[in-house]
Amino acid sequence: MPATAPLRSAVDPLATDAAAVARGIVRLFARNDIWCVTEMPLRNGRRADLMGVDAKGRVVIVEIKVARGDLLGDAKWPDYLDHCDRFYWGLPPGLDRSPLESEGYRPDCCGVIVADGYDAEIVRPAPSHPLSAARRKVEIEKLARAAMRRLSVAVDPECAPWGAGSGI
Repeated sequence: MPATAPLRSAVDPLATDAAAVARGIVRLFARNDIWCVTEMPLRNGRRADLMGVDAKGRVVIVEIKVARGDLLGDAKWPDYLDHCDRFYWGLPPGLDRSPLESEGYRPDCCGVIVADGYDAEIVRPAPSHPLSAARRKVEIEKLARAAMRRLSVAVDPECAPWGAGSGI
C-alpha cells in the first residue's frame, strides 16, 4: 500500500495571523473613535491593509506585517505616506521590531502597533504629517464610498456587479 502525503491545511497561517493583527488594531481604533476598512485600494495602485479616519478627519493607514521576511522585503511602504496623515506598522507580539528603528524604515514618520486577535497597543505613536485639505477630502471621499459600497453589498450581494468598475 503506497504511503500517502500528510494532510495540509488549506488555511494560510500568515493570512490568519494578519487577520488577527487587523482585528486587534480595529478594536483599539474603535475604542479611540477611529473607524477603518480593510484592504483599501489607493489611487497609486497600492492597497492599504487598514485605512481609517479619526474623529477630527485625519486619515490613518496601517501596514500589517507578520513575518520578518515580509517586513524586510517590503519596498513599497513609502507609497502609502502620500495618502495619510499618520502611518503605522501593525505587527504581532512575537515579531522582532528592531528593523523598524533603522533609517530605512523612517521611525521619524512611522508609528508601531503590536496586536493580536483580541487587542492592540501603540508602542510608538505615529507623528502627524498633515495632508493638504484637498488631498484629505479626496482620500476621505474615496474611503467613505468604499465603506458604503461594502455595506450595500453586505445587505444585497446582487449590488456587487453594479460597482465592479470602482476598484473597491
